[in-house]
Amino acid sequence: MDLRGQLKIKPDRLMKDLRDLAKIGKLTTGVSRTSLSNADLEARHWLLKRMADAGLKSTIDTVGNVHGQINTDAKSVIIGSHTDSVPVGGWLDGSLGVIYGLEIARTVLEAGYENTIGIHAISFMDEEGTYLACLGSRKFCQELSDDEIADGQNPAGEQLAHALDRAGLTSNPEIFLDSNAHIAYLEAHIEQGPRLEAERKAIGIVTGIVGIRRFRLEIRGEADHAGTVPMSMRKDAGTAAIRFSHRFLETVEGCKGADSVWNVGFVNFEPGAANVVPAKAELLYEIRDLDAVVLDRMESAIHDLCETANQTGLLQYEITKTIDITPSAMDRALSNNILDAAKDIGSPHMMMPSGAGHDAMVFARHIPSAMLFIPSIKGKSHSEAEDTSEKDIIVGCQVLAGSIEGIFST
Repeated sequence: MDLRGQLKIKPDRLMKDLRDLAKIGKLTTGVSRTSLSNADLEARHWLLKRMADAGLKSTIDTVGNVHGQINTDAKSVIIGSHTDSVPVGGWLDGSLGVIYGLEIARTVLEAGYENTIGIHAISFMDEEGTYLACLGSRKFCQELSDDEIADGQNPAGEQLAHALDRAGLTSNPEIFLDSNAHIAYLEAHIEQGPRLEAERKAIGIVTGIVGIRRFRLEIRGEADHAGTVPMSMRKDAGTAAIRFSHRFLETVEGCKGADSVWNVGFVNFEPGAANVVPAKAELLYEIRDLDAVVLDRMESAIHDLCETANQTGLLQYEITKTIDITPSAMDRALSNNILDAAKDIGSPHMMMPSGAGHDAMVFARHIPSAMLFIPSIKGKSHSEAEDTSEKDIIVGCQVLAGSIEGIFST
């Protein structure tokens, strides 16, 4: 059965759903829908009704994932993302992929492919990590223990278990990945960066999602009066932190890979006064790459820097790894389906890595997974300035629908 060209999305309906969803938790041109907030829960119940009205079997599970399914007896492709946001976020981040899933499910039903194409559209809970990063997808894939859920809390100190109970979710059904029934995972997302716009490409086919390693460096010296102690007699943790960071930047530059990125994201001096020599410095460093070997090389170099610094004996340097996320490769066959679908409609495209984390990195550990990006205007994301042209939004959905045709064509 050749399905090429059979699934035609309805652009006006797609855009209306995206615009209507953006009204929930609206902030000027963006949204604020942090996980399990009133706005987040309102958005989930709006989506549940929208799915039901479209003829999908719709359910909210115990952690707030919203599920919409068609042709449940057929092998299914999961199309998912998230509708929660950062505190001051954009209107498309995550929501785009969720509404694509809804629109493609409706399109399959309207095309008359009962019992042929199974679609399982999902909005996952807390991809952004208000309580626990990728909570929904990790729960769905049975990667989370009860202890991890019990330990989760938001910045205000509310326990995740309490928030789920407050939202009335704990008595809902549990729904899990079925690797026999679910044959693939697809996720569409705004790029959240400037590459597609700079290259004038409408579609990005994601090759993989980077691994992330984060480190906390503590340097301990001695507090002294900044006006009376000679420079040569100080144990200045602040100056040491600046010098160490300079060496960090030079070192990772020297052992980077083609897609490596790094960051000095936080610096704090104690006691933090202009007339006091800092007794303590705390810094956060981060490295990202698609290749675990490159990450290993960069991490080793960072530890060597710390060991060398400690050999002077003047100050104490301690580095601790706080996050270690493994790189996730996307499935080549699924990625080629997206590539072919882009070619079929003549859409300019490119292969590219994802420098940000997504629910797809969880799924890639369990079933074949792939991602599609569309451009972000000026590369903006996680802010009210985030936006994408309507034309690119529509093209992205049609390309994703085309990739579904490729999966189910025989």
